[in-house]
Amino acid sequence: MGRKQSFTETELLDTTKQLVLEHGYDGFHLKLLSQHLSGARSTIYQYYANKEEIVAACMKRVMSAVLDKALAIDEAEPMDALEQLLLVYVEESALHQLLGNASKINTANSAAAARDLEYIEAGHQTLKIQLSRLFERAQQNKDLRQDIPLPVLIGVFFNLIDTPNMLNIPTPAWGKLLFQMWIGGAKS
Repeated sequence: MGRKQSFTETELLDTTKQLVLEHGYDGFHLKLLSQHLSGARSTIYQYYANKEEIVAACMKRVMSAVLDKALAIDEAEPMDALEQLLLVYVEESALHQLLGNASKINTANSAAAARDLEYIEAGHQTLKIQLSRLFERAQQNKDLRQDIPLPVLIGVFFNLIDTPNMLNIPTPAWGKLLFQMWIGGAKS
């Protein structure tokens, strides 16, 4: 009889992300996670001590991926950079849904989860600074309307991320379409 197949940390975090998105933080538990992984439930504890650590690590991983992509964008042309940034956010649109659960994580029992949440908050601040900088430069360059306050432009931009892709357009084309809609509006 062969040994049970095990899983990697990447598989663990990918499955965690999927299950938290499907069931929410409150509906996610280690038994559910183990049911979706090949291998013994005890293997989970080789990576993380508890639910809080797993979910915080999952969030940190997603934030790290977004930061890597966002900070690699050439900001020379603010409007081009904003379009690229929107695509990054659309590709990882689950980030907002995941981060909505961050306040539910009890860090009292896990220093690792607390550190991961600090990283996530710092990453969030970095992204906000980048976005504000790009919007300010685009407005200074008169690439954006001057009569619309910056917080409104940024708010609508962010709401694009949650627009359902009902046509199942490939993500890059979907991001481009959303940007065109945002920049041009619906008026003909």
